[in-house]
Amino acid sequence: MRRQWPLLLAALWWGGLTALSFVAVPLAFAHFGNPALAGPYAARLFQIQSWASLCAALGLLLWARAQTARSVVPAGTAGTGLLASLLPWLLLAALAALVQEFGVAQRIVTARSSGGDLRLWHGAGTVLVLLQWGCALRVLTRLAGRP
Repeated sequence: MRRQWPLLLAALWWGGLTALSFVAVPLAFAHFGNPALAGPYAARLFQIQSWASLCAALGLLLWARAQTARSVVPAGTAGTGLLASLLPWLLLAALAALVQEFGVAQRIVTARSSGGDLRLWHGAGTVLVLLQWGCALRVLTRLAGRP
């Protein structure tokens, strides 16, 4: 289990994003039937998801860095290691989570009352969630041994 925790974390990260984004939030809107009620609930779910993405990405980044530091890498091959293959995906996911949480989420929640463009901000939030989902899937497949 000790060696498998990064794979488990990546699977939970991707599965959690999938469950919240594609199951729980649509069900909330179907259940409440009123966007004014479902919106704040969905916003809270996406807030939890953003922080989970950030924690998972940073945890896996620290683990990959430690794994790379433990192995002896021949000169001129630094770009071929685990860290190099995961780094862009982990950083992109963390950045998307931060932008979602601090740049877009509040604008979605207040768009109707403030006269903001709900369609624009909702689209931006959707892109950021899909970006996190894709990054988590890439990390998961890399850790599972697939290129």
